[in-house]
Amino acid sequence: MIIGGVAAGASAAARLRRMDEEAEIVMFERGQDISFANCGLPYYVGGVIAKKNNLLVQTPRAMSKRFAIDVRVLTEVQEIIPTEKRIVAHDFGSGEKYSESYDYLVLCPGAAPVIPDIPGINRPNVYTVRNIPDSEKIKAHVEVSDVQNVVIIGAGFIGMEMAEMMQVRELNVTVVEASPQILGVLDPEMASIVEKYVTSQGVKFITGDVAVALEGDPAVNKVILKSGIEIPADLVILGIGVKPETWLAVQAGLEIGETGGIKVNQYLQTSDPFIYAAGDAIEVNDYVTGNATLVPMAGPANRQGWIVANNIAGRKIEYPGSQGTGIIKLMDMVVAVTGRNERSLQRWGIDYLTCHVHPNSHATYYPGASQMTIKLIFSPEGKILGAQIVGYDNVDKAIDAFATAIRARMTVYDLQDLELAYAPPFSSAKTPVNLAGYAAANILEGMVEPVRWENVDALVKAGALLVDVRTDKEHQKMPVEGSVNMPLDELRDNLGQISEDQEILAFCQVGLRSYVANRILRQKGFKVKNISGGYKMYPK
Repeated sequence: MIIGGVAAGASAAARLRRMDEEAEIVMFERGQDISFANCGLPYYVGGVIAKKNNLLVQTPRAMSKRFAIDVRVLTEVQEIIPTEKRIVAHDFGSGEKYSESYDYLVLCPGAAPVIPDIPGINRPNVYTVRNIPDSEKIKAHVEVSDVQNVVIIGAGFIGMEMAEMMQVRELNVTVVEASPQILGVLDPEMASIVEKYVTSQGVKFITGDVAVALEGDPAVNKVILKSGIEIPADLVILGIGVKPETWLAVQAGLEIGETGGIKVNQYLQTSDPFIYAAGDAIEVNDYVTGNATLVPMAGPANRQGWIVANNIAGRKIEYPGSQGTGIIKLMDMVVAVTGRNERSLQRWGIDYLTCHVHPNSHATYYPGASQMTIKLIFSPEGKILGAQIVGYDNVDKAIDAFATAIRARMTVYDLQDLELAYAPPFSSAKTPVNLAGYAAANILEGMVEPVRWENVDALVKAGALLVDVRTDKEHQKMPVEGSVNMPLDELRDNLGQISEDQEILAFCQVGLRSYVANRILRQKGFKVKNISGGYKMYPK
C-alpha cells in the first residue's frame, strides 16, 4: 500500500513493479492527479506552460496499464492500524469507507502549505499553490476577473516564481516577506543582489513585515501589515512555505523527528519496520553536517521513493541524506544553491569560512558573456560546505559541479584541479568553479585575509585605512565613503604614503585587483586585508 501518488509515491510504485512483477501494489491519492510536476505549477499559472496535461508525467489510467498498479485517486487514507497491518480509506467519489490490509506500507503524504491564522485568510481570492486544481483556480481567477494588484505573502522559491509569473502577466505585484530578506536559502548579501534585480523588473518587496489581516467582503481588497501599511489586492497568493503533513503518521503512533518530519532510519523505515516513508514529509540527515533537517524538494523525493522500493524488494540501499540543491529562474536572472548557508551553520555551531568571486559565464572576448556572483562556504580544513550563485548564464552548470563536489566530499583544493569543459563560447580556461577553488585556497594558505563589508566601518573607526585600488575614474563614478584611491598599477610608487603600523583594507570592483594589491603589500611588510567580493558586494 502506497499513500500518496506524486513524486515519492509514484517513484516507489513504478520501481517496485520493476523489481517485483508479482507484488500486489495499491496506490492511494486523495487528489485527482498522480505523478504531476508540481514544480511547474507557477509556469502553468503564468501561461508559460500552455496546457495542464503537460504537467502530468503519468495519468492514473496510463500508470495502471503500464505497471499493473491499482491506482485509487480521490481516495484518502484516514487511518492506519499498525497492530493489524491495516488501513481505512475513504473514497470521495462513492462516499464509501473501507479497510485494506498490507504487508508493507509506504507513507508519501508530502508537505502542506503554511496558512497563517489571520482574519480573511479564507476569502475566495486567497490561494495556495500545492496541486493542479490550485493552479487552475489561480489561472482562471487572473484570466476571468479584473485583477490588477497581486499580493504574494512569502518570498521563498514558490512565492518568487509566482511573483515572476504575475509580473509576466503585467500585473502589479507586491511580495511581503516576514524575514529581513527574500529567498531564505541565500545569505543576505546574495539575496540583496536578487532583490535589486527583481525590483528593477517592476516587482515591489516589503521585507521584515507580516500580514495581520486580509480585508474585504466577500473578496479581499487590501492586505494589512503589522507595520500599518495597507496594500491593495485583487488576488492574494500564499507562498509562506510548507510543513510536513504528518497527521496520519501521528495517528498511527509513528515517531516524529525534532524538525517535525516523520522520523526514518537509513533505509527510510519509520519506527514501525513494516512502514516506510519518503518525500517532503520525512526528516532526513543533512548530507553536509549530519544534522536532522527537512528538504522538501522533488529530486530527493524521487530518489527516496526509488530507495524504499528497493528495500521492500530485498535490495538493501541506504539513503545518505540530502544537501538541498536548488535553482530558480527570475526573469533573466538565475539563482542556485547547494549545501549549507551561513545561518544554518551558525545555528549548528559549525566553523566556516567564505569567499566571493565574480567570474564571467564564458570567455569575455566571445560575444554574450555575463557576470555571475559565486559564494563558496568551506570549513577551516577546506571541506566544501555550501555554494550560492546569482547570475544569468551557466549558473546551472556551475552549481551542479559544486553539488557533485559536495557529494564526493571534495575540498576547495580539488576544485582547483577539476578539469572542466572549456571553449570560448562555453567557459574560460579557469572556469568559475576553478576560480572559486583558487580564491578559497588562497584564504586557507594565508595568501590573503578576507574581511566583509559589514565589518569595515568598525575597523576604520579603530584606525584602519580603506584603500580603493580601482582606477581614478572608477573611484569617482562609484565612490565608497572614507576610502583613499591608490590605483593598483601605481601602488608600488605610493607605498610611502602608507604607514606600516596602519592596517589596510583593500578593495576593487570584484576582488581580483585588490588580491594582487594584498600580495604586493604583504610582501612589503604591510598589514592588509582584502574586502571579500569587492565593490560588487558593497551594501549600496
